[in-house]
Amino acid sequence: MTEPAPTLADLRREIDRIDEAMHRLLMERGEIIDRLIATKGTAQSGAAFRPDREASMMRALAERHRGLLPLDTAEGIWRVIIATFTYVQAPFSVHADISGGDAPMRDSARFHFGFTVPYRQHDAAPSVIAAVAASRGDLGLVRLDQGASAGAWWRRLEGTDAPKVIARLPFIERPDHPAGTPVLVVSRPLASPGAREVVLYSARLERWSGAAAEALAQLGGELVGSAGEAQGLSVLAALPGSLSPSQLAAALAPAGLGGRPVVEVGSHAARFSVGG
Repeated sequence: MTEPAPTLADLRREIDRIDEAMHRLLMERGEIIDRLIATKGTAQSGAAFRPDREASMMRALAERHRGLLPLDTAEGIWRVIIATFTYVQAPFSVHADISGGDAPMRDSARFHFGFTVPYRQHDAAPSVIAAVAASRGDLGLVRLDQGASAGAWWRRLEGTDAPKVIARLPFIERPDHPAGTPVLVVSRPLASPGAREVVLYSARLERWSGAAAEALAQLGGELVGSAGEAQGLSVLAALPGSLSPSQLAAALAPAGLGGRPVVEVGSHAARFSVGG
């Protein structure tokens, strides 16, 4: 005999049961964070960021996702959970470069870090980097789609103790992403290596050339930014983490390095693309 179809009241009770279970699991997660702080001493600003682990978690979420719930919603929920519990471990603020408009940067910050983490506005990328450098463990968001007028802001990431790029957002790329503005996340140097699938380098060139562009593309690299300077052209280039700075230097040689070595200014996980 077939079982009777569930009533509306039955289905609502199931929803209430699931909602309560999710809430209890979140509180249980908080209890584990308490134990983590006691064990690892991560209740200090800047000590809780794990870009490689976060990228692994978000990749797994996208791969297993199915059903009616939009991926946007699932990703947003998990982003808020991750960022909020990171904030609980080690309070931090997010500083955003709003020179290209506040709305897209605020959307990116709120989607990826939620509303608990404080959001600070700055009028240019150098101001964001300076704020991160002066903090105990804040993050900075800098737009990638800036014009040459923004200047070679990445030069401020050079130096052992200078802030570095630790992530590129959005990580899960797809058409019509609700926070799709491409940004780099900057922090003070992390204690752990972080994600190094893509490494970013700063270089000063005498000029740009088609040969250099072609050589960079053949390495699987990408010209992320460029800006004219008094002594030539400053560029920000991304290269697969498996390659060395000397290989990038060789690729850029047709443009003339002028005797200045390329300088690593950060790294991030490779982006995960979802078709749609």
